[in-house]
Amino acid sequence: MPSRRAAAGPGPSGSGLPSRRRTAAVPGGRHLGNGAARGGHPVLAALALVLSLTLVSGLVFAGVQLLRLQSNFDTKPLNIGQNQDELPGDTNRDAMQILVLGTDNREGQDSNNSDVMMLVNMAADRSHVTVVSFPRDLLVALPACTDPESGLQYEAMDLGQLNGALGNGGPGCTVAAINQLTGLSIDHFMMADFNAVKELSNTLGGVEVCVNQPVDDPLSGLNIPAGVSSIQGDQALAFLRTRHGFGNGGDEGRIKAQQSFLASMVRKVQGEGTLNNLPRLYSIADTVTKNLTVDDGLTDIPTLIAMAGRLKDVDLGNVAFVTVPVVPYELDPNRLVLDETAAQPLFDALVADQPIGVAGEAEEPGTETPGTESAAPEPSAPAIDPATIPVTLLDGIDGTESGRDAELAEYLLSEGFTQALAGGLSQSTTPGTQIFFTPGYDEMALEVAEALNIPASQVSASAVVSGVVVQVGSDFTKGNVMEDTGDLGGLTGQTAAQVTCQSAFGY
Repeated sequence: MPSRRAAAGPGPSGSGLPSRRRTAAVPGGRHLGNGAARGGHPVLAALALVLSLTLVSGLVFAGVQLLRLQSNFDTKPLNIGQNQDELPGDTNRDAMQILVLGTDNREGQDSNNSDVMMLVNMAADRSHVTVVSFPRDLLVALPACTDPESGLQYEAMDLGQLNGALGNGGPGCTVAAINQLTGLSIDHFMMADFNAVKELSNTLGGVEVCVNQPVDDPLSGLNIPAGVSSIQGDQALAFLRTRHGFGNGGDEGRIKAQQSFLASMVRKVQGEGTLNNLPRLYSIADTVTKNLTVDDGLTDIPTLIAMAGRLKDVDLGNVAFVTVPVVPYELDPNRLVLDETAAQPLFDALVADQPIGVAGEAEEPGTETPGTESAAPEPSAPAIDPATIPVTLLDGIDGTESGRDAELAEYLLSEGFTQALAGGLSQSTTPGTQIFFTPGYDEMALEVAEALNIPASQVSASAVVSGVVVQVGSDFTKGNVMEDTGDLGGLTGQTAAQVTCQSAFGY
C-alpha cells in the first residue's frame, strides 16, 4: 500500500513551499556552522529500538511491563510545521515512516542541532525496510514552524542547514522539513542522546565492526586494532561519532561507518535470536526508552505491539541502509545540497512503498502485447575493455591458503581480464570481500565488481594499492560470483546482508 503523501510536500525541487519566507543572508542561513564540530552519534539507540520492537516474532509484553515502558518516554509534538496536515496511517496496514534523530545532549544540556538524521521506512507488506541517512551538512528549504511551548514562530527559509531545524521549535520541525523535502507524511519520530548508545551497546553484549587499519582518533576516543572487534560502551559511541577516523575524514565516511555498524547489529540480533528472549528484550527496551523523546503516538501500547511483526520475516538483503544523494553546494563546498535527479526516484519509491532496488522499472512482467514475444535484452558492452584492467586477487579468508585467489583469477581470465593475477595470501583476513583501487581506477574497479557480483559498498579507493586489488573474504568461499545480497538501485550504502569494513582516514 503506498505511503501517505504529505499534503504540502513537493519533492527535491522545493516547489509548493509556503510563499512567505525569507532568503538567508548568507548561504545556509543562521544554521550554517551550528554544531559542525560536534560529533555525537546516539542514533544507534533509537534505531535499535525500532529494530528491537520489530525483529522479534510474536512479541508480547506483559501489561505491567508495557505500562512501565510507556512511563519512560518524554514526548513532543510530531509535526509543528505551519500549513502541514498530519495524515495518520494505520499501524497494522500502511507503510510506516519513523524519523530517528540523534543529539549530543549531555548532562541536561539541550542541543539545537541533530547530529544524526535517519528515516526508517517499513513496508506495509513487511517485505522490505529502507533506512535513509541525511548528512548533517545538507542544505534544504526549511518550513515555517511554531514552537509548541513558547509560541515563537520561525519563518520559512529558502536554504538552511537541515540539522538546524531541531532548533526551530523541536523535532517536529525536522519532521516537517523532511516531509516537505520528500513528499512523505512521517508517522513518528524518536530522538535519542549519548547515554542510550553506551547503555544499549552494553546490553547487547557488543557489536562486531571491521576496520582495515588500526584507528586511533583522539578527538572521538576511538582506538581499535585492524580487523574485527566487538565494541560496546564508550568505544561503540566513539565508532559512531568519529568524523576523522574513516574515509575522507568527513560526514560521508562517518555515515558509512554508521550503516556498517547498524547492519552488523541487525545480523547479530537475527542470528543469535536475541529478541526471542523476552526478559532480555524487555531489558533492552527499558534501557533505550529511558533515553528517548518520542511523539505522543509512540507511547500508545497498541502501536508498540503493532510494530512487533514489521521485520520478523524480512530478508537481510531487503534491509537497506542508504544515503540521500547529494552534491557539493556551489557557493560553499563544505556544505551539501540535494542531487535532485538522483534523489527523486528514491523519494518516489518511498511514497509508493516500493523497494529501492526496483524503483524506476519501466514495465511489470507480463505486460507485452498478446501474440508477440518479448525480445531478450542484448548484453551491454563493458564500459572498459577488461583486458586493460590490472587486477590482483588476494586470499584473505582465514590466513591459510585456500586457493580462492587462483580460482577467481582463472575465472576472470576466462571473462577477458587478461591481466588477472593470483597474488596468494593477503597480509590480513577479512569477513567481507573488498575491492581496493588506485585513485583514478574507479571505473575499472567497478567493472571487476560487476564481473564478480561484488556490491559497490565493498569497493573503495586506497592510497596503498596499485591498480585494482580484490581481497577475497570469508563471505566468498565458493563459486565464481558472489551470491546476491540485495539491490540498492544505484544508491550509496549497503544492505544488512553485506559485510563491510572501514578504511582509516588517509588510506
